Amino acid sequence: MRQGINAVASILVVVLVVAASMIFTVDQRQYAIVFQLGEVKKVIADPGLYFKWPLIQNVRFFDKRILTLDSPEPERFITSEKKNVLVDSFVKWKIVDPKLYYVSVGDEAGARTRLSQTVNAGLREEFGKRTVHEVVSGERDKIMEEMRDKADLDARKIGVQIIDVRLKRVDLPTEVSESVYSRMEAERKRVANELRSEGAAEAEKIRADADRQREVIVAEAYRDAQKVKGEGDAKAAAIYAQAFSQSPEFYAFYRSMEAYRGSFGNKSDVIVVEPNSEFFKYMKNAGGAVKNPANDR
Repeated sequence: MRQGINAVASILVVVLVVAASMIFTVDQRQYAIVFQLGEVKKVIADPGLYFKWPLIQNVRFFDKRILTLDSPEPERFITSEKKNVLVDSFVKWKIVDPKLYYVSVGDEAGARTRLSQTVNAGLREEFGKRTVHEVVSGERDKIMEEMRDKADLDARKIGVQIIDVRLKRVDLPTEVSESVYSRMEAERKRVANELRSEGAAEAEKIRADADRQREVIVAEAYRDAQKVKGEGDAKAAAIYAQAFSQSPEFYAFYRSMEAYRGSFGNKSDVIVVEPNSEFFKYMKNAGGAVKNPANDR
């Protein structure tokens, strides 16, 4: 009885093992290639549960997602000016034909080697046609676009599609950078000195023009002032003459009062004149007549 139970259990175990070896699942992120006696039997791209013949068929899985090929170290390329540049790039790619991919490169390591060679050769060709300025800034986008198209054309031969090729960094080697920076610094200093000289010359020109305009304005103002002053003096003289002609005595009296006011503005003022001077005629006599001392005796 016990031997029978053991036999049944053994048979069930064998059946389970055989059944397990017949079933496999395909993830949505994978391709599956079914081999029969070493030859490709079919390619499965849709996810799900599938069956295969045990001991006769086997399955290999390949990544369906977009993969990244990133160079570990910057590559050195030569421009059309025979100058070295260090280029750091990466490639986005994916498998589109699993059967061709397997037949051509076998696995991901082989695909990476093939794509690295293709991209490296293409970049070397593109950089060799351009100057440092063009590869750094001028035609960087154009290089990436042309490189993507060329790499994709070659990658299709191994069942791979190139999604994108990007240049992360384009630098000059250290020994070249120092000389370039020195030349750039000298050029910037030359331009700065030239601009300073032009600015100083322009400043002197502006100052000279401002001084000339100031002299002209002052001269014109002085001319106009003198003209106005002359006209005012002429009008004043005419008014004085008119007033004198109307009342000569009052005019003489007014002028004498103005003279007294101007001569004796302060208590400490002193004037030395003869007592019988015409200057005091209105102080001695309200009528303005100067008395003769000889007549008073």
